[in-house]
Amino acid sequence: MAKAKRICILLLRFLAFAATLSAVIVMATSHQNASFFAVSFEVKYTNSPSFKYFVIANAIVTVYGFLVLFLPSESPLWRLVVALDLVFTMLLTSSISAALAIAYVGKKGNTYAGWLPICGQVPKYCDQVTGALAVGFVGVITYMLLLLYSIHTVLDPLLLKKT
Repeated sequence: MAKAKRICILLLRFLAFAATLSAVIVMATSHQNASFFAVSFEVKYTNSPSFKYFVIANAIVTVYGFLVLFLPSESPLWRLVVALDLVFTMLLTSSISAALAIAYVGKKGNTYAGWLPICGQVPKYCDQVTGALAVGFVGVITYMLLLLYSIHTVLDPLLLKKT
C-alpha cells in the first residue's frame, strides 16, 4: 500500500512538473507580428509584467518540482516540502491570477479605461497565451492537491499519537 501511494504521489508530482514546464515553454514562445493602420508591432509575453511574472514563477516552481522528484521517501526533508509546497502553490496562484487579469483585458478590452481588445489583431498570440494559462491552471490545481496530501501525511501521524 505504501508503495502504491508513493507511485501515485510521484506521478502527481511529475504531472505538476510537466504542467509548469509546459506553461513556461508555451508562454515564452508566444509572439506575433501584426499591423494596425500601417503601424507594425510585435506582441510577446515580455511586453507585460504580469506575463513575465507568470513565466518566472512557473520556472521557479518547475525547478522545485524537478528537485523534489528525486527526494528519497524516507528523507526528513519531507516536512520542509510541506512548507515549500504551500509557498509555491501560493506563488503559482498569484502568478496565474495576474496573468488571467491581463489576458482578459487583452481579450475583451476595458471600455471605461479606453483599452481596446487586441486578440482580433493577434489571434495566434492570444491562442498561445490561452494555452499557457490553461496548462498553468492544471499546475495550480495539481499543486493544491499535492499540498493537501502533504499536510495530511505530516499531520496524520501526529493526530494518531495523541489519541
